[in-house]
Amino acid sequence: MEFYQKISNKLKNKFRGLFKSSTRRYGIPFMLFVLVGSFGLKEVTSIRYQYRDDGPLLHEEAKKAGIDMKKPGEVTLETVYDSVKDLDIDNWENKRGPRPWEENTWT
Repeated sequence: MEFYQKISNKLKNKFRGLFKSSTRRYGIPFMLFVLVGSFGLKEVTSIRYQYRDDGPLLHEEAKKAGIDMKKPGEVTLETVYDSVKDLDIDNWENKRGPRPWEENTWT
């Protein structure tokens, strides 16, 4: 019995001695955290690319989803410019929207 106590005391003392160094106490767990964390992050972020749909949105699919898309030739730079050039941008008034805690008074 006394033999096992001596061995356990020696092991305790060696184990305590290992963690007295600040590098072993703080540096090794930090490095493990960084290395294991980077592998974990790689796995989590790879899910984003696995399930991403890169295909274009088709007109038929948009119509099924309830989105009213214009035809590709219908919206051009010139048509948008024609609609914007008639706007009066010199005379305007800043209107502040209501905050969530205020009642809606400007509608």
